[in-house]
Amino acid sequence: MSEHSTRPTASAEDETRLGALRETIDGIDRQVLLLLNQRARAAAEIGILKQGAVYRPEREAQVLRKVQANNTGPLSNETVTFLFREVMSACLALEQPVSVAYLGPAGTYSEQAAVRQFGHAARTEPFASLEEVFRQVESGRCRYAVVPVENSLGGSVSPTLDLLLSTPLRICGELHLRIRQQLMARPEVTRHEQILRVYSHTQSLAQCQSWLAAHLPQAERIPVASNADAAQRAAADPASAAIAGVLAAERYGLPLLARDIEDSHDNTTRFLVLGTQEVGPSGADRTSLVVSTSNRPGAIHRLLAPLAEHGVSMSRLESRPSRTGLWEYVFFVDVEGHVQDAPVAAALAAMRGDASFLKVLGSYPVAPL
Repeated sequence: MSEHSTRPTASAEDETRLGALRETIDGIDRQVLLLLNQRARAAAEIGILKQGAVYRPEREAQVLRKVQANNTGPLSNETVTFLFREVMSACLALEQPVSVAYLGPAGTYSEQAAVRQFGHAARTEPFASLEEVFRQVESGRCRYAVVPVENSLGGSVSPTLDLLLSTPLRICGELHLRIRQQLMARPEVTRHEQILRVYSHTQSLAQCQSWLAAHLPQAERIPVASNADAAQRAAADPASAAIAGVLAAERYGLPLLARDIEDSHDNTTRFLVLGTQEVGPSGADRTSLVVSTSNRPGAIHRLLAPLAEHGVSMSRLESRPSRTGLWEYVFFVDVEGHVQDAPVAAALAAMRGDASFLKVLGSYPVAPL
């Protein structure tokens, strides 16, 4: 064999087989395209019957669960879920794209969560504060909001909980986003030795400190307001890099130098989808509420006892200052089930008898972990 021949030459039989496989793929592609357009037409007819395109979280959850149950591979459930969510997003956008507010700037994990939940056909809009995100949906300027509520490492997002106390918006969905930290820099930066500065949000720097100590000990760590801001700075500085998500790398044209550099690979943020609609039962739901009771011995036990009495499982309990009086607290509670489920409805009715305040924040499909 010649020194220039580095790859084996395909035989005539192999070439024939390759040609047949490519023809098969072409035929499958035509069928997929035909079916996608048939689905889009059916979705458009539903929009006409319902007098406008409607995002139905419970229906979407049911569709995705069926897709996963019917998936025989080799594509993973994560992959087929992504593909079908994009199909549903495109069908919904035929009439009008869904408008979604998130905490900006563009390129943050909040935007990544919004795109993951609503697909690339949605119109996502960044805003400078969580208060503004809430107001955009309350005023009707945006249809939905995607906001962070808790992180597996950092705990609850206090501003979100405080805003949920007073907003008329309802929780109509949730999702869990695995936080993957990526090292990115300009195309001419190809070696770690070239990096003198690393920009990132304080939390991201802390989450990657072991990796940074091992691989970039010479680089100064500079905290900035957001990971999107970090990516923007790295795009303008040839001696720097940024730690951010893949969406920020795409936004600012930065190649990835190292992937998934976070010290803990279990770092996950839970996001809530907020809107003005009531969400029907999907078959696997969660209900969130906020309650308070008088400050007396045994009050919390009496308040929560109806959950156990009616067989309702509680998955989360967290206290927050009520801001209405000294040492007075409200409790954020998540329970399994929908408000229309008889056990949940009975438990809530009993709780109202002992609660000085009870607000149902929403019932919505449980996000897969």
